[in-house]
Amino acid sequence: MLHNGADAKQFGKMREQMELQGREIRRRGSLIRVAFLDGEGYQFLDDPDAGVAALRKLRRRFDLFTFIQNLSDTTPRFAYPIEWDNLAALKVTTFESWMKNQIDFKARNKARKAAKAGVEVREAVYDDDFVRGISEIYNESPIRQGKPFWHYKKEIEAVRRMNATFTDRSIFIGAFFEGRLIGFVKLVANEDWSQAGLMQVVSMFRHREKAPTNALIAQAVKSCADRGIAHLWYANYSYGKKQEDGLAEFKRHNGFQKVEVPRYYVPLTIAGRVALRLGLHHQASDWIPEPLTSTYRKVRRIWFAKRFPGFENA
Repeated sequence: MLHNGADAKQFGKMREQMELQGREIRRRGSLIRVAFLDGEGYQFLDDPDAGVAALRKLRRRFDLFTFIQNLSDTTPRFAYPIEWDNLAALKVTTFESWMKNQIDFKARNKARKAAKAGVEVREAVYDDDFVRGISEIYNESPIRQGKPFWHYKKEIEAVRRMNATFTDRSIFIGAFFEGRLIGFVKLVANEDWSQAGLMQVVSMFRHREKAPTNALIAQAVKSCADRGIAHLWYANYSYGKKQEDGLAEFKRHNGFQKVEVPRYYVPLTIAGRVALRLGLHHQASDWIPEPLTSTYRKVRRIWFAKRFPGFENA
């Protein structure tokens, strides 16, 4: 699955030191160290073969290097071991075509509902007011989707820095009600503006009945169509063995489809070759049967609902 949401703590002090073809490299894992591009899906290596050769010469040990191809070309192009990953992707032509042909009536009605409820959705400038609005959204609830929300109560400067990545290729979209930010999107394009990904999509729960998230998705599609961006993606469509959930259903209603992309795993050490052969490059959660993880998620949601009354549906 995609790693662009990986915690920066995993990378630590290596962040300033590790670059590959002008792009930062991050890693996950300690026993088996897997390297990947920072902002994977938003940027790609110009020459993966040269990148692999450079990684093999580094003093710092990486056991595996993983990368994906972009949505415009999903046919495998490199002679490295492949495992198929997936994205929730939307082919963008025109906004009118999306509204008429690619979404269902439920999503279409909700996309229009926000305007009727007095919500204004527009592209916005990333300034102090917008950062403060993001912070208010983050601080509305300590949990989201039944688990701790790691942006909750984050200091304002941390919020500013975190959302200031890829500013030259970012489109910020805000949903405003009575002049106040109640939801936002950070849309990030790749380097040739052929595809864009929804790096952040967050709205306030207290305004859920106004359908701001649907309106934000609609504006994201329009922003892509206006710029000739051919593909819009929204993280993964499915995660490992996880069964379809509410978020996957939301993506499907809004026209996103599961698109498989080749993910390459390149062994850089003997340990990397052994790990790849034994499947040790996967996270521990991938080995747990789905019925057990599904039960765990239900128990976790109940526990957090009791711990934070009033946020049962967060």
